[in-house]
Amino acid sequence: MTSSPIPSSAASVAPSRRVFLQTSGAVAAAVALGSWGCAARPSRLRILILGGTGFIGPHMVRRAQERGHSVTLFNRGRTNDDLFPDVEKLVGDRDGQLEALKGREWDAVIDNSGYVPRHVRDSAKLLSTAAKQYLFISSVSAYASLEKPGLSEDSPLGTMADPTIEEINGETYGPLKVLCEQAAQQAFPSGATIVRPGYIVGPGDSTDRWTYWPVRVAAGGEVLAPGLPAAPIQLIDARDLAAFTIHLLERGTHGAFNAVGPAAALPMSEMLGVLKATTKSDATFTWVDQEFLAAQEATFPIWSPTVGAYGGVHQVMNARAIAAGLTYRPLAETTADTLAWWNGLEAERRGAMRSGLRLPPELGQAAATLDAQRAAEAKLLAGWRARNG
Repeated sequence: MTSSPIPSSAASVAPSRRVFLQTSGAVAAAVALGSWGCAARPSRLRILILGGTGFIGPHMVRRAQERGHSVTLFNRGRTNDDLFPDVEKLVGDRDGQLEALKGREWDAVIDNSGYVPRHVRDSAKLLSTAAKQYLFISSVSAYASLEKPGLSEDSPLGTMADPTIEEINGETYGPLKVLCEQAAQQAFPSGATIVRPGYIVGPGDSTDRWTYWPVRVAAGGEVLAPGLPAAPIQLIDARDLAAFTIHLLERGTHGAFNAVGPAAALPMSEMLGVLKATTKSDATFTWVDQEFLAAQEATFPIWSPTVGAYGGVHQVMNARAIAAGLTYRPLAETTADTLAWWNGLEAERRGAMRSGLRLPPELGQAAATLDAQRAAEAKLLAGWRARNG
């Protein structure tokens, strides 16, 4: 069993280094020839961000400011409203309260809070004459199937039998993102940029999905490692996603891009090794097969079995994004910064991890302490050893 993939975002990398190098070379040539639209940009952009105060938004604001751009935020003013006192803030609501956006102009728009097609359609239509570029943050969940490895930006996208449905759940999240993409493209036929991240990680991630792993490894002892050591893991630091987003705006680059990482395949065993080395932990890893975990209904965040409906979620092609300027910081840096952020949170928050090892019935999907998760881990390891003699 696995954690549900991505209603927060998901994946990264070519199936092999050889395929990656071949593909990225072809993509780089295509970029040089102008296969994706690029327009001249002023050195200082006026950027409107729809959202901007959640997880990835603040990283985008900081990156834009580092690059000398001016930023305007549009949101309801309810989340982290104390952030960025020097930034212009417009208060409104995606659901029918867009008056604050009227009569204004920007060079580019970042929409990282669009989940309902109607909301994206309304904002993109309103801003179609107010900006030259509309960058929509989508998800690799937009693809019709995540079962097979090697998904590219041209792979089939998901569909909905009833496109008027607005309820967001595990089944509708991806297809709704597709409809949001289409709304942006219709309003900006020559100025839409679609960015499809995989699992987004790093400091500030309120889901605790990947954060579980550095926290657990740092705690040391015997760690249950799910599945195969060679199974690929794909993730992207929110700050790398932010840098790529601003880079696309600076270049005026249009088109669709899988913003997934790292640049070369990252086996689960290598990820855990980096976590151990970075945290200077005494952790040891015991690998437990995915069939046993499925029988126990055990789930782990980020990790997914290599077969089944999400067998390809960690093998999405990213050559086009790399050719367009996507770069990655070392995993050790992401690990250290994530732990520093986590350890700076209040004890009550750290005592209720929103994601991690879950083992029904005693450890369901609700928030749990690390101690409770370690107890469930010990139970799984005992059962696995009993089965294997």
